[in-house]
Amino acid sequence: MNENLYSKITDALVDDGYIILENALPKELTQKLSDYAKQSSNYTNAGISSSKNLHIDTSKRSDKTLWIDEDGSVCSEYLAFCEGLRNYLNHALYLGLTYYEAHFARYEEGDFYEKHLDAFKGNKNRVVTTVLYLNEEWREENGGELLIYDEANKEIQKVVPNAGTLVVFLSDKFPHEVLPAKGKRHSIAGWFRVDRR
Repeated sequence: MNENLYSKITDALVDDGYIILENALPKELTQKLSDYAKQSSNYTNAGISSSKNLHIDTSKRSDKTLWIDEDGSVCSEYLAFCEGLRNYLNHALYLGLTYYEAHFARYEEGDFYEKHLDAFKGNKNRVVTTVLYLNEEWREENGGELLIYDEANKEIQKVVPNAGTLVVFLSDKFPHEVLPAKGKRHSIAGWFRVDRR
């Protein structure tokens, strides 16, 4: 199953630079990740970094994050899926991706993340971005949508953060933002990188 999904993602990255897939992962895995995200309590304020200096700036983003590590259960299952995608992208596109990092993101009511790029021009550390949404029965009136822009800053996609929706895009090509949420919103943001840990 994953091979077909990996192929679809790879083709879209070549053709369009991004892809949005509904119900991308098995429902059981998405539900377990959602439960984990909701039950975890040790989130910290998300930082912003355009250099080696990480800082908190709640005027630019107000979500909280929890970094994902191997845990022998649901987090490891998700990381294994992403490792398979890393290997597939390297084999198909020769990207030289060295590792994947990810965190849970929690947005409380009113939280947002202003428009930004995940990789700055000339900085090739982050190459491919992934976002997996974990919100059951989320509706557009709940806010918290992801807006994706092209390189001319024209809006090209608006993504409702429904559980199971996976977004994958080239990190240095697509500015994006998260609109203010009107309820508690969970996701996993991750990046395939070419530097060393």
